[in-house]
Amino acid sequence: MQIKPNFPSNVKLFSTSRYLEGGVSVGNYDNFNLATHTGDIPDTVIHNRKLLMTHFDLPSEPKWLNQTHSNICLDAQSNDCEADAVITREKGVVCVVVTADCLPVFATNQSGTQIGVAHAGWQGILNSVIESFITQFDERDLLIHFGAAVSSKNLEVGQEVFEQFIAKDEKLSVAFTQTDEKYHLDIYQAARIILNDLGIKTISGGNQCTVEQAKDYFSYRRDGVNSGRMAHLIWIKI
Repeated sequence: MQIKPNFPSNVKLFSTSRYLEGGVSVGNYDNFNLATHTGDIPDTVIHNRKLLMTHFDLPSEPKWLNQTHSNICLDAQSNDCEADAVITREKGVVCVVVTADCLPVFATNQSGTQIGVAHAGWQGILNSVIESFITQFDERDLLIHFGAAVSSKNLEVGQEVFEQFIAKDEKLSVAFTQTDEKYHLDIYQAARIILNDLGIKTISGGNQCTVEQAKDYFSYRRDGVNSGRMAHLIWIKI
């Protein structure tokens, strides 16, 4: 899905949707699942990743991460893959995360010489993945774009999650609304609060819902453990 935030012209970014002509995944993965860890047939994921390369004319093979809701941010040139955020300063190096409700956070500096993307679900936010990601940049005058994530209406959490967020930062309380004994978390607002505290004000996106927009997006909360994953990619043009 083409994204048009106010990023520098030398920075390319986009998010895939759940469908692409030529995709071969079936069932809940239908038809363009790009994750290997969700139970999809490995050969279909390999096919879809090759299609991703050719259809979108990627300048290089993306650096696929093993995402665990950690706060680890890697340089794309690293040999490691255990991380939930990745950055680069190199032209033509493709950074990517996959999601199915969690928040993708794209970032670039004003000159487009350093870029990256983070996977920020509620667990990752608690683990400070956003702070870890942003502190890897050489400057804080950054531009941020939020890819599609679950809306607050569809992100119900318990008292224990609310309390963990408040323990992290009391300001995060405004990202919650309470219904009986449950809370609804606005993950977009929580991320904005953290980014604002880091001095970042220029933020776009944040108006999609992966659960409700079933024709466009995979959703773990809607489809369960066998949900596919979208990819969110960013690179500096060669």
